[in-house]
Amino acid sequence: MNSLLNKLVPKEPKFFPVLKEMANVIMVTSDLMIELSQHSDHESAIQFYKKIKEQEKKGDGLLSQVFEDLNSTFITPFDREDINELANGLDDVIDYMNSCAKRIVLYNPKQLPESAMVLAKLIKEAAVSINNAIDELDVLKNHSKMIKQYCNELHAIENKADDVYEEFIITLFKTEKDSIELIKLKEVMSELEKATDAAERVAKILKTIIVKYA
Repeated sequence: MNSLLNKLVPKEPKFFPVLKEMANVIMVTSDLMIELSQHSDHESAIQFYKKIKEQEKKGDGLLSQVFEDLNSTFITPFDREDINELANGLDDVIDYMNSCAKRIVLYNPKQLPESAMVLAKLIKEAAVSINNAIDELDVLKNHSKMIKQYCNELHAIENKADDVYEEFIITLFKTEKDSIELIKLKEVMSELEKATDAAERVAKILKTIIVKYA
């Protein structure tokens, strides 16, 4: 009966534009993170953090809109739990970038390592793959193979980020003699690496949706 009802009652497409907006916020924030990694003097860091914080607030607003839409929509294009989890996953990517920028401002490390820029660029690559996947979500049945490809890209990016982060940690403990500076840099880089983890979680959520609906 529920299956028949789902076919007869039109599904609300309102979620797709909001999810696409969230994916676009990830793109904008990732660009700002690259800029921040290249201009990390304290004054510049403060300015970039303010811009990143604006994007984080925008993401929170879009997440709230998804929750409101879920509560007011009778028939959704996917399970409510899947839409909710996907929106939260997208928001997590934004939150980790914001958290990284905040730590750079608060801790004011002497100099960010080159690997910070490498991770920031990997996050941008992940942002592109996420955007491409979300763009195809409203035509899932016809484009599931493309979405799977973007999910595979996100998995590969996360593996690269793991390697960069592990190499950074090895070098950090070998070369950094200032224990306070060591802690600062480790926490900053950890948040960047978590952003790539969050991007891969988005891929896992999308794969779950594909299995259910493609």
